[in-house]
Amino acid sequence: MSVIDGSTRHRRLLAMFATVLIAAVTASSCATEAGLAEVAVVPEVLTLPEMTVTRFHYPTDDHTTDQNWADLYLPAGPQAVDSIPLVVLIHGGGWQSTLSAGVFDGLARELAGRGMAVYNIEYRRVGSGGGWPTTFHDVARALDYVVEVDKKYPQLTTDDELVVGHSAGAQLAVWAGTRHNLRDDEVGSRPLFRPTRVVSLAGPLDMVYAANHGDKHIVSVLGGRPAEVPQRYTSVDPIQNIDPSVPVIALHGTLDTVVAPANSQRYVAAAKKLGGRAALELLAGENHTSIVSKRSPSFGRVLQVITATSQAELNDLPVK
Repeated sequence: MSVIDGSTRHRRLLAMFATVLIAAVTASSCATEAGLAEVAVVPEVLTLPEMTVTRFHYPTDDHTTDQNWADLYLPAGPQAVDSIPLVVLIHGGGWQSTLSAGVFDGLARELAGRGMAVYNIEYRRVGSGGGWPTTFHDVARALDYVVEVDKKYPQLTTDDELVVGHSAGAQLAVWAGTRHNLRDDEVGSRPLFRPTRVVSLAGPLDMVYAANHGDKHIVSVLGGRPAEVPQRYTSVDPIQNIDPSVPVIALHGTLDTVVAPANSQRYVAAAKKLGGRAALELLAGENHTSIVSKRSPSFGRVLQVITATSQAELNDLPVK
């Protein structure tokens, strides 16, 4: 939880109550003998009776499209300033336009039901205006817009947060956690907001390895094979941009034939070799899509890992 001074806290409380159409300050109809109106005390906690979902449209460098949005899920219950942990979700689908952020609606609701705020982002993909570098610009802009979302919903914590991605979204999630290390001329550099912990679900975390072993989606989104556009792989490939200070927990199904478990295994091994904080858990009997299905026997474990990673202190995470 970040520390804010009294005046800032007061302004953020007023913003929260204005957002939900509750008057934070009401004047008395009667004046005191001194001629001064009595002012009600601003309450410390707002309570939402049920989970809410609000859509935001984030700006882009060229023009905002109907794909540049993110849904914020707020849990029911008390909403004190800086009290609700934020989880960012980035959906997969091979960076292709076939799937949208709607596939994470169920997961977002499950997490909100556990007391977390969830920011589920959409972005342009190959086949709908995306590809290199647009897809990566969009994800960076969506993440940076958290700063604006926090102004409207000051109950969010945004200083030590988690990003979760599945498949292509896992690559984007790990990349999101290391954008602060990019050169100024690289896509997504100079982040306004960055998560400090990552959960990768069936992620292609070694993009060169994956592309050289038949992953055509990586070649498509980056516009070439590793030998053809090596600088693009160098910039966004998770295994080439390991930050030892950013914990990464990788979950991968043992039966995944779309993104081989070797991707997660290679990444975690490389991170540990560099003194980084990473852990791998292989989920027996799960394939590429079942790992995020509510019908999967392992779905409860996925929820447990996300919840624990979001709420635990960094030093308590099982990533040594």
